[in-house]
Amino acid sequence: MIKALRSILSSLRKKPSGLDDFLKEVSGIIHIGANTGQERNLYAKYDLKVAWVEPIPEIFRQLQKNTEEFTKQKAINALVTDVDGKEYEFHISNNSGESSSILELHLHRDIWPEVNYSTTIRLKSTTLPSLLKAHELNETDYQALIMDTQGSELLVLKGSIPVLKAILFIKTEVPDFEAYAGCCQLKDMNSFMSQHGYKEYRRSRFARRAQGGNYYNIVYKARRFTR
Repeated sequence: MIKALRSILSSLRKKPSGLDDFLKEVSGIIHIGANTGQERNLYAKYDLKVAWVEPIPEIFRQLQKNTEEFTKQKAINALVTDVDGKEYEFHISNNSGESSSILELHLHRDIWPEVNYSTTIRLKSTTLPSLLKAHELNETDYQALIMDTQGSELLVLKGSIPVLKAILFIKTEVPDFEAYAGCCQLKDMNSFMSQHGYKEYRRSRFARRAQGGNYYNIVYKARRFTR
């Protein structure tokens, strides 16, 4: 009996969260914080038009190589925030750049103590509307925004307000504690989303801090498309 219960619990833990179900409902996505384009095959499976945005030049070159066979996927080298032309110190992490940020590491170390910054470069920012215009991309081609910018997600969103009318779904990684110094937290994200007409659609926790706090992937959906 106990063995059977353990088997059932294990099966439930492995059951997909449905977090990416929204990909069936869109034809294009903007993915900010692309890294090397790990989701490229998933997006190709849904035949999506993709604008990848990655700020680190070295990693961007790998992103280009990884996505060049996908004709509907475009890689762009840019740092997206809430202002155009501002210079930032951008910290590159030692885990293949996956935890890189314009913010300093803080309680992130409690979960991943092995992650540190290995170097810092200076980058100039752009807003999402300016980026789309510069690359002659039509905002109506992209109905989903995905962000993995390690604490600066709220800056990305604030700079994206003029194009949010075209965005049906927003997927973001967000903690409910100060993982990075001064980072966007869950309460901040929920407040912004509510003010701009979005509600939570899916949530999946992927990390827990022993001292208190969690990291989530959350999908929000525009209320105007919620029945």
